Amino acid sequence: MLKRFERPLRSWLFRDWYAVDRMEEGSILDLIKRLRPLDCGVELIRVGDAGDGGYLIPDDLDGIDYCFSPGVSTLSSFENTLADRGIKSFLADYSVEAPAVMRPEITFDRKFLGSSDRNEYFTLETWKERYLNGYQGDLLLQMDIEGAEYEVILSVCDSLLNQFRIVVIEFHCLDRMVDQFSFRLISACFEKLLKSFCVVHLHPNNCCGSEKTATLEIPRIMEFTFLNRKRVKASKPQLSFPHRLDFDNFPELERLILPKCWYA
Repeated sequence: MLKRFERPLRSWLFRDWYAVDRMEEGSILDLIKRLRPLDCGVELIRVGDAGDGGYLIPDDLDGIDYCFSPGVSTLSSFENTLADRGIKSFLADYSVEAPAVMRPEITFDRKFLGSSDRNEYFTLETWKERYLNGYQGDLLLQMDIEGAEYEVILSVCDSLLNQFRIVVIEFHCLDRMVDQFSFRLISACFEKLLKSFCVVHLHPNNCCGSEKTATLEIPRIMEFTFLNRKRVKASKPQLSFPHRLDFDNFPELERLILPKCWYA
């Protein structure tokens, strides 16, 4: 979700410039093909409201007791729905004083998630050990941190990343894949995730449109749902989009359907 442009993208990766060298579209398409959603034999359900702040995830929550959810802003419907199911959530966001919903199942830190522990930032490892020191059970991660998701994923250790059964990330500035420098970093982030996870759902955020090239269309912001490969029951292409439980993030804006190059 884009927080109504309340604060700028924080990641050092994304600035208001492009490198001179453009990426070959064939290389971009090769990455897109690897990110095409798979039907992994687990039905998808919607957690959270219809619209911004709600996400589609596999119906595989039994045994998950904790969710880490960085990026709060003014929406907490995802975590509130999880709380109704008995799942506790740890929230973090330095840009707000408190989340929209506070209840015993929700713990809030006024911090940004980043690649190192400094000032208003902490790492995913530090955050997890603060509350679940030594815990080895499966976890859920839902992350919307305005571009900082790349540095967080690239810096987190594989053992902790693999502890998450389900991962939902809103990726920003995907249109920068057309630039060679940005493509290398974006690709490295996805390659790290694909080692342990399958993409099971994609949903473009209709807040910012898409970048169109000669043969490709790349939504600038898109929600990715991943399922740990340990939980995969089957594997075949997911070919029907949008999903019946998908809703526009912002109904007042023009609709943005997942381009066919991302699934067909």
